[in-house]
Amino acid sequence: MDKKAGIYVAGHRGLVGSAIVRKLRAEGYSNLLLRTSRELDLRNQTAVAEFFRDEKPDYLFLAAAKVGGIVANSSYPADFIYDNLMIQNNVIHNAYLTGVRRLLFLGSSCIYPKLAPQPLKEESLLTGPLEPSNDAYAIAKIAGISLCRSYNRQYGTRFLAAMPTNLYGPNDNFDLEKSHVLPALIRKCHEAKSAGAESLPVWGSGTPYREFLHVDDLADACLFLMNLSEEIFSSLLTLTTSPALINIGTGEEVTIRELALLVKKEVGFSGELAFDTSKPDGTPRKLCDVSRLHSLGWSHKIGLQEGLRGVYKWFLDNMDTGADKGIS
Repeated sequence: MDKKAGIYVAGHRGLVGSAIVRKLRAEGYSNLLLRTSRELDLRNQTAVAEFFRDEKPDYLFLAAAKVGGIVANSSYPADFIYDNLMIQNNVIHNAYLTGVRRLLFLGSSCIYPKLAPQPLKEESLLTGPLEPSNDAYAIAKIAGISLCRSYNRQYGTRFLAAMPTNLYGPNDNFDLEKSHVLPALIRKCHEAKSAGAESLPVWGSGTPYREFLHVDDLADACLFLMNLSEEIFSSLLTLTTSPALINIGTGEEVTIRELALLVKKEVGFSGELAFDTSKPDGTPRKLCDVSRLHSLGWSHKIGLQEGLRGVYKWFLDNMDTGADKGIS
């Protein structure tokens, strides 16, 4: 990507989008096209079409999405599937109409079947039933992958779908109803410590395995993919198995119990962890196979312990500006 190319980051104030913007600015990209959801509702077909006609971005990072943890996905499935389908349809279609050179569509590893063989390979997509607690969100993201593939096949576009594993980092959402497991644990541990509580309730049995990727590593991977040579980028779009799809992760995993103990140590909470087995565990294991990405020469740099330390510090520094209520 040329340093002065017009680059649209959709969802630039969220966890993923803000990390991509930080990375782009740090690397000297100066022509960033940014709109808040109030300035541009990506569910509005007419507004999105006008934006693309006016700005004509050269490159596009599609990080805008309605996201949440088990509670939010289980409580608002209609919102998750409707909002995400509308966002994807409008953005991807108008990217084609206005000649965007490359588009990177960000999804989630929850697209893979609940009981798919581990680690999760790109070719496992659509080989079995999804995890019911977040199937509406997952179906929307699968549709986004199919959109990228379909436009590539019919119109020769250069749209790539990247599926990150569980993410965390600055600007995460710490709202206990809407957050994912890691920020929720940070907030709950902090509040339990502040209250002098003797125990901390944790959803589920603690036995499921999860992989965690710092969002700054994700941003680094996204820029790496967008800057691949024409030959290599094209090869990803035309693979015979799972074209235009690539996992982004660490290839490492911990149990939820191990994660909770790491958070507890970092926060300094001295009480006990009380696992509530009446609450859902979600998918038992969700480790991404990242061999496709590793073969291109990229791997993560930020370890979980180091990443947790930085995120807790960010949480403490931003409590007065709304982090304790959830920032998204």
